[in-house]
Amino acid sequence: MIKDYLIERRSWILLFFVIQALILFVSFLDSAIPLMPLFYIIFLSTLVFTVFLIFRYHKETKFYKSLAEWENNLDLTNIAEPESPFEKMIEHSITNQTELLKKEASENLLMLEQEKDELLAWIHEVKTPLTAMHLMIDRLDNERMRAQLTHEWLRIHLLLDQQLHQRRIPFMENDLYIEETDLKDLLFHEIKTLQSWCIQKGIGFDVDLEVATVLTDAKWLTFIIRQLLTNAVKYSESSDIMIKSFQKDGKTVLEVTDFGRGIDPKDISRIFDKGFTSTTSHHDNAATGMGLYLTKRIAKPLLIDIDVNSGLGRGTTFTLIFPKKNEFVHIAGM
Repeated sequence: MIKDYLIERRSWILLFFVIQALILFVSFLDSAIPLMPLFYIIFLSTLVFTVFLIFRYHKETKFYKSLAEWENNLDLTNIAEPESPFEKMIEHSITNQTELLKKEASENLLMLEQEKDELLAWIHEVKTPLTAMHLMIDRLDNERMRAQLTHEWLRIHLLLDQQLHQRRIPFMENDLYIEETDLKDLLFHEIKTLQSWCIQKGIGFDVDLEVATVLTDAKWLTFIIRQLLTNAVKYSESSDIMIKSFQKDGKTVLEVTDFGRGIDPKDISRIFDKGFTSTTSHHDNAATGMGLYLTKRIAKPLLIDIDVNSGLGRGTTFTLIFPKKNEFVHIAGM
């Protein structure tokens, strides 16, 4: 800031020294002017000018320092009060721009909420005939036809559920309710939902829960579990899916392990990217690349860490590491 200030005032500083040099030049031409008193005057004027520069530096840079430390958000309370006319012009411009951005942000948020409400209403309307369709499918006598239709119904149900949660994520912090959640009830409810698909593919479940409950938001955790189980069933054939929970370093850990096709090592770092689907030759043309992306986004506000261990042909293990109870003070402050 000092260097910048000197550069900004270089013309004034140069003018001062030119004037001093001019006085010396005049005294050199006129021998009647005594040099010693003249040098004394130049020394004092230089001293006064230096003190003046130091004083003006602290006064003139106060406003600009506050701008440099500003976090570029819409909060202007930390910006120093402008003093000079030019500082007031800058402050006026920033204030106007900030008010405009606040207005646009408010309008965009309102529009986003309206779109979310409209889509949620549409999804709930679709779910009504979807529920009726499921009851009709259950009454079919043809086992093969019932299994095929149930599978297609389940795909629609999961896609609608994904859209529902995707629209709610921007407002997730307002919707969190942290409570003791029963893992067994949650897991078996999701397994039951996938039952017909699992029977069709010859897939079973091996559940071992050393820790029965976790402190989290049950609704959002259900979505995470649903995505992990859906992926495990989707990419497995005629094998068991292992689910276990245990304590490690004071934290609850939940593992979901399948013995399916696995994930190519070059894809591991990208599986949580929006829209990313597998690069292997076994890719699924119906994949949207949104499930794991939404899972990662939801896990972050819940302070859940997700780890992945996989290899082609060996299967995949997704590990959820839940926070300690005292870490939820961070969620309470959001």
